[in-house]
Amino acid sequence: MTSVTETWSGLPDWVSHFRAPNPGPMTLDGTNTWVLDSGSSDGLLVVDPGPMIEEHLRTVADSGRVRGVLLTHRHPDHAEGLDRFAELTGAGIVNPNPGEPLPHGQLLIHTIPTPGHTADSVSFHVEGDEPAVFSGDTILGRGSTSVLWPDGNLGDYLDSLNRLEALGPIPILPGHGPVRPDCAATCSVYLRHRRQRLDQVRRALESGADSASEVVEIVYADVDKSLWPAAEATVMAQLAFLQDSDGEHIGPTRR
Repeated sequence: MTSVTETWSGLPDWVSHFRAPNPGPMTLDGTNTWVLDSGSSDGLLVVDPGPMIEEHLRTVADSGRVRGVLLTHRHPDHAEGLDRFAELTGAGIVNPNPGEPLPHGQLLIHTIPTPGHTADSVSFHVEGDEPAVFSGDTILGRGSTSVLWPDGNLGDYLDSLNRLEALGPIPILPGHGPVRPDCAATCSVYLRHRRQRLDQVRRALESGADSASEVVEIVYADVDKSLWPAAEATVMAQLAFLQDSDGEHIGPTRR
């Protein structure tokens, strides 16, 4: 199994892409590992080394001297290879603190807390002549992401989308799938989709559904059943959000 490299329209000149060979229902074509080369002598920054696949990690490590790793969150498909990557490169996590940007040549890397998909999810806003944002799993290259209750939180996720929307029409470099050209427009679509899903969940409850699994059967009937476990975790997050916001006694239950 080897990495795949791709060049998409809208990809800034300072970044290159390696896709891990771990395709699946939750990872789409595989995990995107991004390599930032500022053209300076500082070395490279790597966003999300990916899973523990030796060939992939070695291919990324062979890109050049690696200065450090930027990690969007600790799900295994993004972070499992961290220790081995450190052995290959000597590089550890260098996520800058929010409000304290990390200089990288002519670029400035900002950490934006974007919890929701997971509690520890962050995105990285890169300022420079060609700005962009690395979104991890907060925004995917196609489709929508899951909010994995109880670690994930829908209220936090909606706040995170609003935060990213404020970045404007810059490219999104996601954790899975192709580049999205306009962060603000994508966030607007994502927010609209979440509102529609919440309306569908409310209607499912009104029709008699009284558990997360029953809501999934109604609301996600057109979704591949291999994704239903993730959909159920997302529904649990939706039910918790509705209970908090509407005061309804519909607490998340499994059955």
